[in-house]
Amino acid sequence: MKMVNENFTVNKIDSFIITGFDHLQNQKLLGFLILITYMLILLGNGINLCIIMTDRHLHKPMYILICNLAVVDIMFSSTCSTTMISVLLAEIKTVSYYSCISRMYFYNLGDFTECMALTLMAIDRLIAIRLPLRYHSIVTNSRTFLFIFLTWVSGFAILGFLTSVVDNLPYCQPVIRYVFCGYPSMVRAACVDAEPYFTPTTILSVWMLCGQFPFIMCTYGVLAYSVTKLSNDASRKQMINTCLSHLIVLFSYFAPRLVTTLFTRIGVVLTLTERNALSIIASVVPPLINPTVYCTRTKEIRKRIVGVFFHNCLFYLIIKRQVG
Repeated sequence: MKMVNENFTVNKIDSFIITGFDHLQNQKLLGFLILITYMLILLGNGINLCIIMTDRHLHKPMYILICNLAVVDIMFSSTCSTTMISVLLAEIKTVSYYSCISRMYFYNLGDFTECMALTLMAIDRLIAIRLPLRYHSIVTNSRTFLFIFLTWVSGFAILGFLTSVVDNLPYCQPVIRYVFCGYPSMVRAACVDAEPYFTPTTILSVWMLCGQFPFIMCTYGVLAYSVTKLSNDASRKQMINTCLSHLIVLFSYFAPRLVTTLFTRIGVVLTLTERNALSIIASVVPPLINPTVYCTRTKEIRKRIVGVFFHNCLFYLIIKRQVG
């Protein structure tokens, strides 16, 4: 063992104990709620992926972006939900060191790529409305795949750096006071002054919340102005529905982060319980809302779901009649 700053004793940590739920009375109830939410997330995003991938008419940039968002949502929610379900329902509070590191990596990667996915979707809608005649020549499938690839590569690089930072920290006690393995929870578990290690994530958060979020809002402001100029009522209604669905997704993602990042920086003090509650909301609500919004408000996906449902019902009735 080795001494750090004369106040901490560094130990070799093989696993961490998640203690973020220890003070809760109804742990099983919360566990079942998170389990049901997680199953709905997998179901909703899985349906979106299957419908878009199997219907050649939906192999277009907008639906490719929806597929990308669905993949991100599944990865993002899986890394934290499985930990919380394990702690609350199976009462397994111990997570191995490298499992915690990998979950942290993919959780924060999902967080980053989700923000980038929302940015790409906003740009896609902006070009579709502002340059409708040139849209198909500007926004092609190959360019869409290229930009998606670049967002993932940049995410891999940034999170690779943050993971190396966490992996090199000295740990004194194997206790994580949060509800799953994330960058802040692992930094606070280390026996170091945490503030300097939050500088990279603060820069990233400020860039996302003060750069990308205003940019996306500006694109929707331009879209709103453009929609008012449309003479065709049907086109106007379709564009309004599309923009509303995107705004619902946008605010479900950014609202918890605005509270935890910006408000705390201006003096708002959040207890550990409040931070954990916001972390849970930020981790499971957007992946649940996204497929729901796109299934119900995107006409092509909605029609495909209804078509599959009625086809299966008709097939079931025919089989039942033949058997009877």
